[in-house]
Amino acid sequence: MAESIGRKLRYGMVGGGPPGFIGDAHRRAVGIDGLSQLVAGAFSSDSVKNKNFGAELYLDAQRVYSSYQDMAAAESLMPQDQKLDFVVIVTPNPLHYPVVKTFLEAGFHIVCDKPLATSVIHAEELHELAKSKGLLLGLTHNYTGFAMVKQARQMVQSGALGTIRKVVIEYQQGWLTNDGGITITRTSGVSSIHDVGTHAENLAQYITGLEIQSLIANINTFVGGVRSPDDANVLIKYKGGATGVMLISQSATGEQNGLFIRVYGCEASLSWHLEHPDALRVMYRTQPEQLFKRDTNFEYLCDSAKQASRLPNGHVEGYYEAFATLYRNIARTLIARELGHTPNQYDLDFPTSVDGIRGLKFVDKLHESHELQSWVNF
Repeated sequence: MAESIGRKLRYGMVGGGPPGFIGDAHRRAVGIDGLSQLVAGAFSSDSVKNKNFGAELYLDAQRVYSSYQDMAAAESLMPQDQKLDFVVIVTPNPLHYPVVKTFLEAGFHIVCDKPLATSVIHAEELHELAKSKGLLLGLTHNYTGFAMVKQARQMVQSGALGTIRKVVIEYQQGWLTNDGGITITRTSGVSSIHDVGTHAENLAQYITGLEIQSLIANINTFVGGVRSPDDANVLIKYKGGATGVMLISQSATGEQNGLFIRVYGCEASLSWHLEHPDALRVMYRTQPEQLFKRDTNFEYLCDSAKQASRLPNGHVEGYYEAFATLYRNIARTLIARELGHTPNQYDLDFPTSVDGIRGLKFVDKLHESHELQSWVNF
């Protein structure tokens, strides 16, 4: 679709310089489908590092800025044939709100790494600002980009599992037990609940479509440091009668990147594990168990799963490709808007500020429940 406007989309980036890994992940993901190119940025508050990194990326030195404020001001004045189509925000988390706000006010579409902000109030403000200006505000809950996650979602939506009874999801990592958070920058600004808990909540909601009615949470700090609290156990009641169990931790010794979801319906159940992303296990009440595999052409897969696949079956796709699916959909949406077309349902399949608000509200409710030691309404 990029050829239909005669060029690649131009994007800028705020944050994402070395030694952090997330900026590199975003840049690689954007590049996979070749729809967008990086042309400007403010990568580090260290002026020397910022300048050198811009040079490493072969950017025009005039478009490597010492601050996000300078970047927003200068880029908003660029002629139309050079102006940025969107801006990617990958700063330390406490800066997400002011940086996103600055670029929205300057008229730019935004893709922000999660969390959108550090408070519900700020996230809602950004949502309303983007809405009032008619701007896209995407959020990179990238696990929704996996092909077999999309297959799981379609199976739930189609009724293949029957009425959903129970959702069990865990996101458990063990790296924090190694050093108590020494390797984490003190500007990260979020707890483990913010970091992996919002991913778990987002994935459960994306696949099942269920809305939380109430929850009760037990929150713990086992290691301490800048990611405190680092562990939580949650019971959930969903609207409509389904129940849920959620385990959240970055202090679960021995775990690597253990995002694992199981959805139980009255006719069948399914399970998906991030560490084995190309497989979806489906178990039926009266039929043999099935193992769905990712591919670009398998007839049994839904269209959204096939569109999220790039390589033939057996060539494992992972973290970068899931990220890339979000960026591809966002790019196609922006291209459609520029052409005056309505984006299709597949291109609009990416997280937005609505997801960001709900995730931060989820974190607040966990803390409220823990403090009250009781169920709280969502």
